Amino acid sequence: MNDSSNTSGLTHFDAQGQAHMVDVGGKAETRRVARATGSIRMQPATLAAIAEGSAKKGDVLGVARIAAIQAAKRTSELVPLCHPLPLTHVQVDFAIDTTAGAVHCTVQAETLGRTGVEMEALTAVQVGLLTVYDMVKAIDRGMVIGDVRVLEKHGGKSGSWTRP
Repeated sequence: MNDSSNTSGLTHFDAQGQAHMVDVGGKAETRRVARATGSIRMQPATLAAIAEGSAKKGDVLGVARIAAIQAAKRTSELVPLCHPLPLTHVQVDFAIDTTAGAVHCTVQAETLGRTGVEMEALTAVQVGLLTVYDMVKAIDRGMVIGDVRVLEKHGGKSGSWTRP
């Protein structure tokens, strides 16, 4: 069933309301880019341990970076209706923000394909932040992950979008 039979505007549901994987076979391959971000807030001592590299489990942000890249690559295994994408690039950046008591994670995912990479960027951010939590939870179990969002996306029929 193609998307044109869907009257709700939600492409992952057919005309009968059944979930389905969207047929992207007729779409043109274009360069697609998405950037997403999120944060994990924590106690100052926890943030200091991450910044100083003194956490017992080692290089927190280095491990979290690898986890985020792995998550981007495996998004279609985790989110049921996502297409597996041949990623051409995944960039993961962490910033320590002592004023906010947080680590910010920003991911840019890229592909040359028929569907966007927003889900890959969002999944990478979440898993990167979860890995930070896992690595330092012995110091601070009260950390809060939040404000995860897409910042921008480019490519495809809908063109570019940037968060206002």
